[in-house]
Amino acid sequence: MIQGRKHWNDIKLLIFDLDGTLIDSEADLVQSVNATRRELGMEPLPPKVVSSYVGQGIVMLVRRALGEQTTEDILEKAVAFFLEYYRQHMLDHTVLYPGVRETLDELHARELAVLTNKPVNFSRQILAGLGVNSRFSFVYGGNSFDRKKPDAVGVFRLMEDTGISAAETLIVGDSDTDVQTGRNAGVWTCGVTYGIGSHTLARVTPDVMLDDLRQLPPLLNGHERSIGR
Repeated sequence: MIQGRKHWNDIKLLIFDLDGTLIDSEADLVQSVNATRRELGMEPLPPKVVSSYVGQGIVMLVRRALGEQTTEDILEKAVAFFLEYYRQHMLDHTVLYPGVRETLDELHARELAVLTNKPVNFSRQILAGLGVNSRFSFVYGGNSFDRKKPDAVGVFRLMEDTGISAAETLIVGDSDTDVQTGRNAGVWTCGVTYGIGSHTLARVTPDVMLDDLRQLPPLLNGHERSIGR
């Protein structure tokens, strides 16, 4: 845990979640999950039900969508189908959330990274397809390490990559998973209220909550507010 008080403008490394934070991918994830269910002869799920399963990686998403009674053999086949379908359709409807592009541009003087539980190749392809991949020095996904968020391995790697301390690092995400990841790493945490997993933020208390990512640059560049635990 970081001791004392720290000004927001001392933050040098910003680690962003992807789905629900930078990109609105809900429609394509729902479509891909329900295509997988149809492939197995199952009825589609309501979009909000599918969305509630997002955040712990593809295998967990598919497992939850099929039901806990699903055998490992069926799950393996379903995950393979999902991955191929999503690969072909992951940019059908996915867009950046309002203000994301200009926010990233305003933060260019700081180190920016993405840490997501989505497979890293998909993550990079989406960022490239949306024209923002060059904004990030590092992109790590759910298969970049042996453990996924909320394990802090990815945050520790990014601090090692950049040489930036925990006291100068902020993780930004839409779910309790992101906040817990930050806590496990001893870094500052920011929750955004507009994303897929934002309903889970009620379970945790980020250091700051934002309703719009465009609120982040003024906060980081200002001197009037400080953060502390």
